[in-house]
Amino acid sequence: MPKLQAHHIRVSTFAHATEDPEKVLEAMGIFFPEDIPSEDIEFEILETEGYFGNPIKVINAEVKRSKSVRKMLEHLKGLLNDKDKEYLLENLEEKVDETGTFFIRFNKQKAYLGEAEVDEGEDVIQTKIKIKAFPMKKETVVKTVREWLSE
Repeated sequence: MPKLQAHHIRVSTFAHATEDPEKVLEAMGIFFPEDIPSEDIEFEILETEGYFGNPIKVINAEVKRSKSVRKMLEHLKGLLNDKDKEYLLENLEEKVDETGTFFIRFNKQKAYLGEAEVDEGEDVIQTKIKIKAFPMKKETVVKTVREWLSE
């Protein structure tokens, strides 16, 4: 059974001026298993401006500790339904970059309702999974992720 390994996982999104940042954090929360210690999640909130000067918060949460990264990979995979796995498999070449990072975007509104749905829209929560693979080449990472999603 192929095990996916990762260096770290980053979950990111935007909280627009019209959104309650607490609700955005709540939506992000579904991507973290409850048994990950809170001290293993590094939060960062950056304040910036949109195109028209509107305030935007960029919210990042990163998990680096190996044990928590493994739990999170298992949790994320469990959130994916068959349709989403199929979509990711069909688009895997575009979902993995040259540095070995696997990107999955989820619908933020659905996440707030407690559902994980892969989405390519504007209002998303993005996960960036920095995959461990040898040799570290895009083809190796794509093959590893394909096996993981297919098992």
